[in-house]
Amino acid sequence: MIVSLVRAACNCLLALALAHSASAQTNWPDKPVKIVVGFTAGSSTDVTARMFAQKFSEAWGQPVIVENVAGNSGAIGVDRVAKAPPDGYTLMWSGNAAITILPSMQALPFDPLKDLTPISTSLAMPSLFMVNNDLPVKSIAELIAYAKANPGKLSYGTPGIGTPQHIAGELFCVLAGIKMEHIPYRGANMADLMSGVVQVGIQNAGAAMPLVRDGRVRGIAVTSLKRTRGAPDLPTLAEQGFPGFEATSWFALMGPAGLPAPIVDKVRAESLKVLADPEMEKKFNAMGLDLVGSTPEETRAAIAADIPKWAKVIKDANIKTGQ
Repeated sequence: MIVSLVRAACNCLLALALAHSASAQTNWPDKPVKIVVGFTAGSSTDVTARMFAQKFSEAWGQPVIVENVAGNSGAIGVDRVAKAPPDGYTLMWSGNAAITILPSMQALPFDPLKDLTPISTSLAMPSLFMVNNDLPVKSIAELIAYAKANPGKLSYGTPGIGTPQHIAGELFCVLAGIKMEHIPYRGANMADLMSGVVQVGIQNAGAAMPLVRDGRVRGIAVTSLKRTRGAPDLPTLAEQGFPGFEATSWFALMGPAGLPAPIVDKVRAESLKVLADPEMEKKFNAMGLDLVGSTPEETRAAIAADIPKWAKVIKDANIKTGQ
């Protein structure tokens, strides 16, 4: 009899707890939400995250704050989110480097398929190969010729080790038979390219496009298979002697593992509204971004497929963490 009463009391408490949890999820958010970005302010990852955060804040009536946790190509920020409570108040605006490329280059304190909840892949973009305006190079062919004629004199900057830009640079060097020193930054650093500290830059189109348009650096190629809407006159690497060359970035909304489905659905639904806004679409296209808007299942499948894809590229190009 006592056991039955205890069991009934436990069941009642469990039901109340579940009801409270469901109510909390329905009312979410009732306090500020944090979106972690694994790169510095001003990077494409940061800029796009802030565009979504502003729209989320307007829709939810709560502050949505972007927190920059830069380092290790976004992996430090991802780890922060992976270890956060799955209550919806810590989300991630993740680039693909930390969760699809770095797992093949180093041991990470998180498993991208087990420790995160995919919400939606929202945007995708190519990167741009650019050169300092003083470098006598206006095409990929001229860059290769200059590198061969001036061995050891060229360096290229990227947002960090293990980013799609880093992988693109090393793969390009292997295929072209040239050597350029890789200079990793903690996000977009265009100042060093403009001043000539590095002669070549490989950056996300979002960060690079405005400077190319203003003539402060010279764009020579995009890393997508097709030309980007934001710079239709800029040829692809595939067009310039490297068929099949593709190294693009994508940005996804993520949360800690165990994020409740009602919160996942609410965040994804709001992100789709952002993508459907004609004014936002114009802004994204001007930055060289393609609109995606995938389901959680599609995002998880993309991560699972990209990890072995990048692993093969890294192995074939013999890319090391220290490069």
